[in-house]
Amino acid sequence: MLIVISPSKRMDIDKSTPPFYTIPKFIEEAQVLNKKLRTISKKKLGILMKINKEIAQLNVERNHEWCPPFTPDNAKTAIHLFQGDVYLGLNAIDFAESDLEFAQKSLRILSGLYGLLLPLDLIQPYRLEMGTSLKVRRKNNLYEYWGDKITTELNQSFQEQSDSDRVLINLASNEYFKSINAKKLNAPVITPSFKEQRGDALKVIGFVAKKNRGLMSRYIIKNRITSAEDIKSFDWEGYQYDPKISTETDWVFVRSS
Repeated sequence: MLIVISPSKRMDIDKSTPPFYTIPKFIEEAQVLNKKLRTISKKKLGILMKINKEIAQLNVERNHEWCPPFTPDNAKTAIHLFQGDVYLGLNAIDFAESDLEFAQKSLRILSGLYGLLLPLDLIQPYRLEMGTSLKVRRKNNLYEYWGDKITTELNQSFQEQSDSDRVLINLASNEYFKSINAKKLNAPVITPSFKEQRGDALKVIGFVAKKNRGLMSRYIIKNRITSAEDIKSFDWEGYQYDPKISTETDWVFVRSS
């Protein structure tokens, strides 16, 4: 079983890095993208990414400072660098070494710049959302640029698992999950979602849903879950699996007010 989550725009470069780490699989592809990003002015970067002048300036500086090889002195492990809503739920800062080892086997982070990351991959700060229409090497956007590389890498990880355990738990946003070719994936996909009971209606609350994707990832890691069926027992923060509104591939977890 593998879990995929999205990265985050918010990053904490001051978080400590554990003594053990890995290097991103697609570092050469990331270098190609960085080379392209370095050619983009602050004004054009702001327009491309729909960001203000201050954030554009920060990322122009990041693009020019980005430089492999990555070491603990100039980079951070991905699971500790990202600090968005998903990562608040994941809360990897208190992971024991055994938790990190399990996460390294079961968790993958989708990335516009790095393609696919292991939690302990060293990375440097960046901003490049998967949906960005960045043209590079005759490719019109990042989906075309990455092609089937991410899917192929996931399939290679599934080869290390038994047929019965092969399932992808999709806790990523739609923007990032689109980088995976589900038709070529050698595993079924299950997508959990989180809804709040508000009177007679069920509602998805954006930032709460993002945090819960991280929280479920944490639940899987902390409980060493390797069978998708066991995810249905997720009951943290008052959520319960609802079989009545769930389908075979879309599992809904509901919390009452």
